[in-house]
Amino acid sequence: MITLPHNWAVRDYQLPLWRALGEKKRALAVWHRRSGKDAVMLHHNAVAAFERVGNYWYLMPEYSQCRKALWDAVNPHTGKKRIDEAFPREIRKKTLEQEMKIEFTNGSSFQLMGSDNYDSLVGSTPVGVSFSEYALSNPSSWGFIRPILLENNGWGLFNSTPRGKNHLYRMLQMAENSDDWFSQVLTAEDTGVFTPEELQNELNELVAEHGEEYGKALWLQEYFCSFDAALPGSIWGDSATKLETSGGLTSVPHTKGYPVHSAWDLGHDDDTAIWFYQVVEGEIRVIDYHENNFKDVDYYAEYLRDQGKNRHWRYGIHWLPHDARPKRMGMGGKTVLQQFIDHAGQIESESNYKIGSFAITPSFSREDGIQAARKTFKSAKFDKNRCEKGFDHLKAYRRKYDEEKKTFSKEPVHDNHSHSADAFRYLSLTWKESRKAQIIVSDEQQLMNGNVIGMNFGTLKKEHFNKKRRERNNLWR
Repeated sequence: MITLPHNWAVRDYQLPLWRALGEKKRALAVWHRRSGKDAVMLHHNAVAAFERVGNYWYLMPEYSQCRKALWDAVNPHTGKKRIDEAFPREIRKKTLEQEMKIEFTNGSSFQLMGSDNYDSLVGSTPVGVSFSEYALSNPSSWGFIRPILLENNGWGLFNSTPRGKNHLYRMLQMAENSDDWFSQVLTAEDTGVFTPEELQNELNELVAEHGEEYGKALWLQEYFCSFDAALPGSIWGDSATKLETSGGLTSVPHTKGYPVHSAWDLGHDDDTAIWFYQVVEGEIRVIDYHENNFKDVDYYAEYLRDQGKNRHWRYGIHWLPHDARPKRMGMGGKTVLQQFIDHAGQIESESNYKIGSFAITPSFSREDGIQAARKTFKSAKFDKNRCEKGFDHLKAYRRKYDEEKKTFSKEPVHDNHSHSADAFRYLSLTWKESRKAQIIVSDEQQLMNGNVIGMNFGTLKKEHFNKKRRERNNLWR
């Protein structure tokens, strides 16, 4: 007879989390490296699978990591696969190696997946989902899964070490103030897993291997759960920090009279990112950020219309990436650029509202764009509330680390932060052109136009009579 958890004992410092997993539907463990985060979560999945029949998903940041990090990983202390320790063969009905999936004798299942292709997570819905190293995961995957668990009373479990003040940091802040969540931060000093001598040796080795700045940042991040440690390889981390400390991340309201421009990075299966900004007396005021995925051009054209009308924006130029000229999205075989132009004409004819003009960002090298962005940070202000998510992406945009050369390459890591960063590069390359082309409308002109720029007399008269009709209807209710 098999007892679960199988041949495994929870450590003292792991007890609060282990107990909470039987009581809470949401839990977050920000624990240091080698503290046994995944061991606790794997054994919890085994127990949960036999307490409630259902499907259980275990997500790594990228699907390619699943096999190496967990499915084929061997525990050096026992010489056994970690998966086999948590899910002994006796409780399995079938093991599907290719799919990294286990079917249990009671009808439940467990499967390893990647947060990078969460759109492919179709089929039977889960009742329990675990995220490993959530700081590196695509946060949109949790947004996709959360409603499923809410509907079937399922649970969500997260573990990670920090990677700057990104979506993990925001989740921790939320969890610490919620009665529905368990949250815990454990450093190497809290657990006693390592002796002071071992921690010092680890610091010495990291510094020797990666250099003083990167080595110490890694040490603080991995063993002391520091959200403030410099993100290793960050491309704009220093620029973003200077902007924050100088008050550049603040309230940035829309400035009447100046057009709203935008810079885009287009995706379909991955994110489309859009920065909205105004250029006011040489200052770049970034007033909003939007990202979404699995949407076609008609969605974004309607989004521009709705945002503009609701927030009383007058649009200027929307800068699309250079591949929007040949690139196709949706039906009809037209380029993205042509589709946007067509939608703009249709929206104007139907509602008499202009969603602006569309242009292609000049083709520059990525490195030229990165350097242009560094200069742009010096002249920019970001709205703290509306741009927080996008700003976090910019801080987390980083270069790849070359293990052989022990240095960072010029090539950035392509992940969920890349889209926002690419859009900001395009903003940096085009904002001066936006400033040259923009028409500034004075307060007097706005007053003469009734603050409804772009409307003709016929539209104004129609809206006036509609307003009076609504007032009469309300009077007689």
